[in-house]
Amino acid sequence: ILTSLEKLEVAPPSPGQLRHVFFHNALPFVGFGFLDNAIMIAAGTQIELSIGVVLGISTMAGKYCRIQNCFFLFSCSSSLAGYVEALASRLGLSIPDLTPKQADMWQTRLSAHLGKAIGVTIGCILGMFPLLFFGDEEEKLEEKN
Repeated sequence: ILTSLEKLEVAPPSPGQLRHVFFHNALPFVGFGFLDNAIMIAAGTQIELSIGVVLGISTMAGKYCRIQNCFFLFSCSSSLAGYVEALASRLGLSIPDLTPKQADMWQTRLSAHLGKAIGVTIGCILGMFPLLFFGDEEEKLEEKN
């Protein structure tokens, strides 16, 4: 026998609540994507240029070393995720006001996942700014080889 509380159906989240869920998930991932990509590009390029020059390895071998270093750098930038989330909460990003059943609905989960995916994409695009500064160094290195 179902109790009267179990019979009650919970209304799906409103569009405003879904937007709140979206931005609540997107903002920290913009910061994470930015830091992750900027660190990997800047540090990865410098590691490739320094190791490649010292060891005298080819450009393709340098790219392989850069890929290996990116895995290490990704784990380092992943540790910054807590700081990004703390900064987002300081900026006034509050937790959406949803019931547990509303938080588990497919609309809410879809909004959260879309926020994370779009947020990290925007962050990675913004984090590509170090590429503006590396054009000359790589051209000089290839001219030497």
